[in-house]
Amino acid sequence: MTVATSSRQNNPLLQPWEAPHGLPPFDTARPEHFAEAFEVALTEQRAEIDAIGAQLAAPSFDNTLAAFDRSGRLLARLEGLFHNLTSSETSPALQAVERQLAPRMAAHGNAIYMHAALFQRIDTLHAQRGSLGLTAEQRRLLERVHLEFVRAGAKLQGAARERYGAVMERLAELTTQFGQNVLADESAFRLELRGERDLAGLPEFVRAAARQAGADRGIDAAVITLSRSHIVPFLTFSERRDLREQAWRAWVSRGEHDGAHDNRPVAREILQLRAEQARLHGHASYADYALGDTMAGSQAAVNRLLQQVWVPAKARVAEEREALKALLLTLPQSQRPAAGESQEIEAWDWRCYAEKVRQARYDLDEAAVKPYFPLDRMVEAAFDCAQRLFGLRFKVRDDIRAYHPDVKVYEVSGSDGALVGIFLHDNFARPSKRSGAWMGSYRQQTRNVIGGGDVLPIVVNNNNFAKGSPGAPTLLSFDDAATLFHEFGHGLHGLLSSVTYERLSGTNVLRDFVELPSQIFEHWLAEPEVLKRHARHVETGEPIPDALVERLQAARKFNQGYETVRYTASALVDMAVHAVGDPEGIDIVAFEAAELERIGLPHGVGLNHRLPHFQHLFSSASYAAGYYVYLWAEVLDADGYDAFTEAGNPFDAAVAKRLREHVYSVGNSREPGETYRAFRGRDASVEPMLRERGLLTGG
Repeated sequence: MTVATSSRQNNPLLQPWEAPHGLPPFDTARPEHFAEAFEVALTEQRAEIDAIGAQLAAPSFDNTLAAFDRSGRLLARLEGLFHNLTSSETSPALQAVERQLAPRMAAHGNAIYMHAALFQRIDTLHAQRGSLGLTAEQRRLLERVHLEFVRAGAKLQGAARERYGAVMERLAELTTQFGQNVLADESAFRLELRGERDLAGLPEFVRAAARQAGADRGIDAAVITLSRSHIVPFLTFSERRDLREQAWRAWVSRGEHDGAHDNRPVAREILQLRAEQARLHGHASYADYALGDTMAGSQAAVNRLLQQVWVPAKARVAEEREALKALLLTLPQSQRPAAGESQEIEAWDWRCYAEKVRQARYDLDEAAVKPYFPLDRMVEAAFDCAQRLFGLRFKVRDDIRAYHPDVKVYEVSGSDGALVGIFLHDNFARPSKRSGAWMGSYRQQTRNVIGGGDVLPIVVNNNNFAKGSPGAPTLLSFDDAATLFHEFGHGLHGLLSSVTYERLSGTNVLRDFVELPSQIFEHWLAEPEVLKRHARHVETGEPIPDALVERLQAARKFNQGYETVRYTASALVDMAVHAVGDPEGIDIVAFEAAELERIGLPHGVGLNHRLPHFQHLFSSASYAAGYYVYLWAEVLDADGYDAFTEAGNPFDAAVAKRLREHVYSVGNSREPGETYRAFRGRDASVEPMLRERGLLTGG
């Protein structure tokens, strides 16, 4: 037995994964196992690619495209585990491996996409695609794979090809560093609240979450962290303006501190390299390159959409500001800005004053609303909607251990009782988990298997809700519940996938289409029928009163100017910074400030994400020059949900069947505009989105 063979036998990642349903060996996998396992997987896929390219037989769909789609299954399995762990349950040891592997993985990607013999076969088939007798899905795979190769540099030659590879490897290092820097800043901050004066204005659910955060960190005090589920409630309810400002400044300055975790030089180099990447492809800017493979297609199309909401949203913000100013005049002197302080409504004030206006205008008290939205019941609500729409049932498997005790594992079956996939739910914030909410995949659905058969998906939803104290339920805000439904929509997109080829499976779609399945699913949370069934008081079990449902519905457009401006300003800055043709020496903080002044960001509103911690843009390229996609998909989801409204039933069986067949199950097997038209019968209209946001005249 060789040393390599012995080592492989001792590495659980390289042994058969014998946990139920092929789940990873969470209990035995260690950080030190990954580097070796990845080397084996990379070597294995490279051998598979070499074999495809070296075939003497003329290229065919089966011996080239289908074979390429099957390649790298061990690597995909490892990547699914590793990337989910580094996002959800990381450690210094895992982060070190992540930094080590980033350039190695990029180099492997370069080797695959610049493999001359493989690309020659793909290129030959692409040129003949009209005469090959392919099915619609086979042709889609051929066209998508060919485009992926071209966009990854397959047609570059000589020095340009070599430089392209170096650029991509360095970008992999930098994006990994960017995300780790943000997590370091988030983990380092804590605002300790000691005594009633520090806690002034905070309802009990905020206090309980803060006490639990302190206990989790071994601190005998209530603690506010930079998790969104901590910081937003604190900014909303705290009467201590000085502490709100302190917390807000820490939140918005993540990644902007001198020292080892300073993201300003990291983002600058990322922008420089992306611009160079775009130039190597013949584009004037990275934005032009990135938008080449989207539904939008161009900066002009994106900016037209953003401006359709930017102008009316700023006008709405001005109205909202006047309401806040009027409120200030009614507050006790102790809750107004003190003498010598800014008398303007600042960014750390807006949420606090807006909540008071909301309470007065709609008789809504968050402390009275949240008991109707316990986490467990909201999970049940999401599952119930999936059952009523798509026939899915979720069975918890308490006997299956995941990577953290908080994670629940579910078997998902269809209306016929057959297993559809596995769903992991990871809902709570912790220091080892990055901020935000997201869907991940451990395994993607495919039927492209030697010998036949289906590979069922394993997907995970991550949220960052503040955990209640031991034994106490976790209570969600309505916005938190909407986030849960949003991510569950992504999860359904993975679970309901029904395609042949893995590269077209699930969420592997154009990025301005990927948010449609998630955002449309949010609509069911707001349905009175769903609220009456599932929003029940955590103590009494009584359903949410009709009057409270009506007030929640009436308040849905409240503060939408503020929310829309924050989002749209972030999207405009993203597009502007990636439209710079030569970002050499760019100061991202100065650029951001100048761009916000140019577009006229209203004072005191702020951004969803500032550039030094904008992980959508800089922790990977997934949403770079692409933050607009949420609004693009909102046009689709608002128009799409109107199909249920027009049918007169939020669970209309015929509409739900079309939604499943043409949106949730098709992955990227069809062009997204075509698949939307198949669902809706026409292209989407922008008016429903504007109406939902209250941005139509009289809306």
